[in-house]
Amino acid sequence: MIPWLTLAIALPAIGAAVIWALPRVKAPAASGGASASVAASAEAGSGTATATKARPATGGAASAELAKRLALGFSVATLLLVVVMALNFDTSGAGGLQFEEVYPWIPYFGVHFAVGVDGIALVLILMSVVLVPLVVLAAWREHDDRDDGGRGYFALILALEAMMIGVFAATDVFLFYVFFEAMLIPVYFMIGRYGRGADRAKAAMKFLLYSLAGGLIMLVAVIGVYVIGGTFLWTELTDPGGALAAVDPATARWLFLGFFIAFAIKAPMWPVHTWLPSAAGSSSPGTAVLLVGVLDKVGTYGMLRYCLEMFPAAVSWFVWPVVALSLVSIFYGAILAIGQSDMMRLVAYTSVSHFGFITLGIFALTQQAQAGAALYMVNHGFATGALFLIVGFLIARRGSARIEDFGGVQKVAPKLAGVFLIAGLAGLALPGLAPFVSEFLVFVGVYAFSPVPAIVAALGVVLAALYILWMYQRTMTGPTPEKLAKLPDLSGRETWAVAPLIALIIAFGVYPQPLLNVINPAVERTVEAEADTEVAVADGDAEGDEE
Repeated sequence: MIPWLTLAIALPAIGAAVIWALPRVKAPAASGGASASVAASAEAGSGTATATKARPATGGAASAELAKRLALGFSVATLLLVVVMALNFDTSGAGGLQFEEVYPWIPYFGVHFAVGVDGIALVLILMSVVLVPLVVLAAWREHDDRDDGGRGYFALILALEAMMIGVFAATDVFLFYVFFEAMLIPVYFMIGRYGRGADRAKAAMKFLLYSLAGGLIMLVAVIGVYVIGGTFLWTELTDPGGALAAVDPATARWLFLGFFIAFAIKAPMWPVHTWLPSAAGSSSPGTAVLLVGVLDKVGTYGMLRYCLEMFPAAVSWFVWPVVALSLVSIFYGAILAIGQSDMMRLVAYTSVSHFGFITLGIFALTQQAQAGAALYMVNHGFATGALFLIVGFLIARRGSARIEDFGGVQKVAPKLAGVFLIAGLAGLALPGLAPFVSEFLVFVGVYAFSPVPAIVAALGVVLAALYILWMYQRTMTGPTPEKLAKLPDLSGRETWAVAPLIALIIAFGVYPQPLLNVINPAVERTVEAEADTEVAVADGDAEGDEE
């Protein structure tokens, strides 16, 4: 059997190691030499000014250019590998794990290198490996002014890709925890070292502290699961006849809460969301794509995979509190997005709102709602990824992320304005674009669960239209300021970076069935397991009453 998932994790990890191993060439001391710096044309001020950026020495520049090509090559190779793996996925199964690999890792503690995917994990891995090469392309010239030419940034992207695949594929709870925490390291440096603005170090530290706090709480729950269940293997922990299934109800609720708090921080849900706007606002656009497009999905994926499937008897105790928090997230994120003057922070707050829809769908506990939530994770990654990339293109041209510094862009850069409009309309779930299908399924499933939260959540769509269309109006329409008169349109490289996302948004908006065919069996398994648990609990309560 081909170890698909091990290869998918190893390939970008090897790429990161190769890039780090490239020879380091420091720029010589400033002496007026031609190799000390190069003149680079930059769109700033009037749009015609020429700025001189510090660049690595000739050898360093060559090393940085090779690093970019290696990053692109390894990320594309990983994408092709995962696509071939996905083509071998059996969608007619019962929603169980496929491509399983289990190898002893730390036998004394019963820890395994165990990986496998169901339909939900597979589509999230596919989303991740699609986004990474596009981020590499978009960030090609973004860090040329760094002393390493951005080489470290591209190595960190590949290291993060390996961990993202690992966290979605892990079927050993301890291995999942290792990947869950290890992801923090590359992201911390991607924000703190390669971010933007004076507050990037502070934002990186805030991201790290929030994530570590959630991770430590989850570690206590992981230890508790092992003590009670006697294993870290997810397949054994979710066995209806296993030790974890017979755990005391009060203990199960505490364990559920330990995992849920960590996932709520990662997602992020209100009120533990405050790290996200700071981190995304201080990140480079490429980092923001991976942070919001992929890493945040680990939280909602964890709720489905670990909270619901390992502790089905405890879920009913938390359904309505989570539904209430989800509704608050929808409106809080949307209202704060409307008031933002920074485009990066605006898009970050829209994600807080969108994640409210995802968690609402997960905890509605109906097949339509959970299928919609799983599909929403993928479609949100593509739509928000496109928005962040396009905002990044605008920042690179104007040198500012402030909405008030733009206007009339569609007159001078129609292609840029066009893709911005499509990505924005996807963000408000316009029919015909991919997020609409996800949102519709969530509403249908939540209404079947309870009409009131479905109706309340639907009002959030109105706010989405407001913050998206208002941002587009203020940046793209109206008179063109003199400073933007010569704003360049999308380049060939930028078009290649954003066009695949626009194509996927349209394709899955018109025909989402291929993704749903992969997702539905896994969702059916989760919903059936929850229903069986509720029946068993009800029968147990009835027997207790008779006695």
